[in-house]
Amino acid sequence: GRLWGLVAWANFRQRWMGDTRHTGDYSVKGTQRAALVVRDNLHHRSDIEDAYLAAIEAAREEIILACAYFFPGVRFRHALMNAAARGVRVILLLQGRVEYALLHYASRALYGALLDARVQIVEYRKSFLHAKVAVIDGRWATVGSSNIDPFSLLLAREANIVVDDETFARELRDSLIEHMREGAAPVEREHWHKQPLMTRVRIWIAYGIARFLIGWFGYGGKH
Repeated sequence: GRLWGLVAWANFRQRWMGDTRHTGDYSVKGTQRAALVVRDNLHHRSDIEDAYLAAIEAAREEIILACAYFFPGVRFRHALMNAAARGVRVILLLQGRVEYALLHYASRALYGALLDARVQIVEYRKSFLHAKVAVIDGRWATVGSSNIDPFSLLLAREANIVVDDETFARELRDSLIEHMREGAAPVEREHWHKQPLMTRVRIWIAYGIARFLIGWFGYGGKH
């Protein structure tokens, strides 16, 4: 598929460092497929975002995405909303506690449109959420260091492992569902649109500051 055309599994030390001392057998031993997807400021600026988008656009049944800092660009938001529009169950497990106030409140400026598009949002409140994972259609899964925000997707050096395996995806999904049941609360669309005025003002001020900073760092309009 498109994803596997973007990345290849390799002996990266040998590839990048020219190290030929390790001559072990790197042939495939099992049925799992996995790829290391990196983001840097040279040749792989959008690889992690492209990997997510390829999987989201191909989704047919379910998308579960968990991350602490959620402030995606236009392409990513539209991909999630388009998936929900074609009948895919889309669940976002996001940070419920305030760790970094600016991102915490700025991300909430996106909730209304997502909820209106039938994207389900669940906030984890039992402790701080540090997971950066996703499971799609019970087979595609990713675990890594990248949040879904422009600082991770286009500025920071990040790495994710993408796995194509039903057993791995099922175990990761089961863990996410358990965490949602035990320590999270859903964000209800009707309640969200009835927030106090001061809460909405705080959210939109944070959103404006975040957008200014993103523009300053050159996170362009097509994203």
